[in-house]
Amino acid sequence: MTSDGDRVRRLVTIEDRSAAYPVMPIGNAWSRKYYDGPFHVHTAPPDRPAVSLVFVQSRDRNTGASNPADLGGGPTDQCLIYEGLSRVVADAVLAGASSVGREVFFTVRHPELVSLRLSLGFPRHPKQMVISNDGHLDLSSHVFTTPDVQVIVLAGAECRRVIAPQIRDRSWITIVPLAESLVETFKTLREEHGIGRISAVGGRVTATSLVDAGVVQDIYLSTSAIDAGEPNTPWYVGERPPRLETIVQKKEVTARSPLLFEHLAIRLRS
Repeated sequence: MTSDGDRVRRLVTIEDRSAAYPVMPIGNAWSRKYYDGPFHVHTAPPDRPAVSLVFVQSRDRNTGASNPADLGGGPTDQCLIYEGLSRVVADAVLAGASSVGREVFFTVRHPELVSLRLSLGFPRHPKQMVISNDGHLDLSSHVFTTPDVQVIVLAGAECRRVIAPQIRDRSWITIVPLAESLVETFKTLREEHGIGRISAVGGRVTATSLVDAGVVQDIYLSTSAIDAGEPNTPWYVGERPPRLETIVQKKEVTARSPLLFEHLAIRLRS
């Protein structure tokens, strides 16, 4: 049987402006072959983690779907980018509570990229990180039920009240109170929990709040060649869409319906 990882298609570089940005290259022979060169990660601010968004969208710019596979990203997005290179050097993967279903567990899956992560000195799995104000969390999710992987819940006051009694016996789960500003919360993650890099995977409301707070440096954005998804569900849903600058742009090698991949710097508008 052929796995999705075996069906990853090569990307070819259309534009590379990485030399103009504060990014670092990572990769091994396998990733450089399929990504067409080194993958770049943004350097972290001096006092808080680097934060990258990761999204796949349909050709008509929708990111909402009951099954993300319906958006058309395919194995290249799923295995090479989303569950792969975007997490290889992440200390934690962050999601909003609505994105954490029962079967969800955030990790690197392709054997070649697992090998790369381990060779760079990172543990097998990133920390699992969930943000919630109200505490509506599915605590039966694999995110919360894997004792050998640390979980951090960025929790508002109501969330802390709701879940504290339920996780009393789960020593691997840590609650970090949401401060008045996300900048202060992320400083705490760096200073007290050693989090240097976060891969933020959604949903759209969480991504927008992170962008508006000014804690996100870049986005890894895959755009499929099909119209799909729930209408009017762009990855950013706020009132001040950020300016996006191309760091790298690549295209999937395929006879038809190629995936477009962009690594974009995020700049807040004044």
